[in-house]
Amino acid sequence: MHSEVTMLTPSPYGWISQYFVGFFFAYGVYLPFWALWFEEQGVSATDIGLLVGIGFATRCVANMVLTPRIHKVEHLMPALRWLSFAAILFVGFHFFTGGSFWLMALATVLFNLCCGPIVPLSDAMANYYSRLQMLDYGRTRLWGSIAFIAGSTVVGFLVAQYGTDMILYTALAGTVAALVFSMRNINPMPVTTAEENAERPKLTELLRELPVVKFLILVSLIQGSHAAYYSFSSIYWKEAGYSEDIIGYLWSLGVVAEVAIFALSKRLFSGWTLRALFMVAAIGVVVRWGLTASTTALVALVMIQLLHGVTFAIAHIAAIQYIQHSEQRKMVALQALYNAIPLGAFIALMTTLSGWGYENWGANVFWAMAAMGILALFINVEPQKHPVTDVSKAEPNAQN
Repeated sequence: MHSEVTMLTPSPYGWISQYFVGFFFAYGVYLPFWALWFEEQGVSATDIGLLVGIGFATRCVANMVLTPRIHKVEHLMPALRWLSFAAILFVGFHFFTGGSFWLMALATVLFNLCCGPIVPLSDAMANYYSRLQMLDYGRTRLWGSIAFIAGSTVVGFLVAQYGTDMILYTALAGTVAALVFSMRNINPMPVTTAEENAERPKLTELLRELPVVKFLILVSLIQGSHAAYYSFSSIYWKEAGYSEDIIGYLWSLGVVAEVAIFALSKRLFSGWTLRALFMVAAIGVVVRWGLTASTTALVALVMIQLLHGVTFAIAHIAAIQYIQHSEQRKMVALQALYNAIPLGAFIALMTTLSGWGYENWGANVFWAMAAMGILALFINVEPQKHPVTDVSKAEPNAQN
């Protein structure tokens, strides 16, 4: 009986980690394989680039316009339910596009309107309970990374066996799982406080605050340095003579390093300052992309990929800590800005520039990425001193 109750009203850790599993499984299908589905529909390379760009732009706009409107913590769960339901419909809509570019563009916009806000809103829920000391953010978020690997692995096998329509079916399975997991109520449910009832800040208001601007620039430099890696490392390593399966293993190794950092973050970084976390991530950027520009030896590539745990995961944990230490009313807005600017618009800009850079400089474009880490070392971001809300109501041992 007790286990049935736990299943129906899970702990914050149970609810959020399981939601991450469903959503990031679908995202692990979407990110690497959607372009392949477009190609099978007869879309040209130029138009695929345009569709992927439209998806990026839509997620950015959704996080600037839609996400900040949901700032009360009790609205996060209903919002995630509706967005998950809509995502199922819009993945399904792809089946009816009939090879039409404009219908595919519409399906892309609609799906990314849902997909964009889900990441910051689910993170905001994790932040809320993390502030109450009811879960460990790193241990909760690592399930998303594991599910991402599972999604991209499973869909690769299914496409090889049954064709590219399995991309849509597999993404549907993940979004349905996310919706099912989201329909349960958390024990305890999010509680509205007087502070949460305060008026939500406008994004323009936050962008006038110097600490917020410094935070966004710092994270943009560190996360934006991944742009050439996301776009051109596979091409660069293939030109160096490595097969697709070796390149696939190298990419997986990066995500495994990310999972390990999320899993051990509380043990490894307890007591670390925000400054120290960002410094380590920035130094990792300089070392990682400097090595990438210098050599394609396999031993070096393994080290380069293990550094993904430093350049991405430690920087992400530091960013989440900064957001957690902000006022409750600002948390969702900051989360939206973090996803829209450093993880959205800035990476899109740097991807465009790195395309030009790779064409003209080849692997030397990675030195430009390393230089971004050097710039990041000179930006000091202090956490906003703000008391944790309702700690007295927290259950210290309710981590999982």
